[in-house]
Amino acid sequence: MKIVVGSDHAGFHLKESVKKHLLGKDFDVIDVGTHDKSSCDYPDFAFAAAEKVANKEADFGVLCCGSAEGISIAANKVKGIRCGIGYNDEVSELMRVHNDANMIAFGERFMNEEDVLRRVDIFLKAEFAGGRHANRVNLIIEKEKNS
Repeated sequence: MKIVVGSDHAGFHLKESVKKHLLGKDFDVIDVGTHDKSSCDYPDFAFAAAEKVANKEADFGVLCCGSAEGISIAANKVKGIRCGIGYNDEVSELMRVHNDANMIAFGERFMNEEDVLRRVDIFLKAEFAGGRHANRVNLIIEKEKNS
């Protein structure tokens, strides 16, 4: 499985921890940056990562910024992306099971590394349930096509 990771300066250290964690589990990892703590614009990295997922160059994406809010909003502007914030274990699973999310975001300023790494694993192991949830996801997809 191929995973793309991206962050701004405020999520840089967390992204690096996620990348190391994923590489340790033998995932293929694409790092779209940022590559240091210099101030930068989170949309640049959200778009770069989201485009890799949308174009099927990566199976899933993990994003990090200070709060997870901005980077997830930016990622969701790319057609085909459903990115949620992994603010607890249950939500990290349900965004895959119910919403067929293909990206997850975390906030370095508000989440600890141990929780984030566990939630990355939860997210990647979960599978979309389909059924009644498929209709809801399809409604989102149709709206996106017609916007």
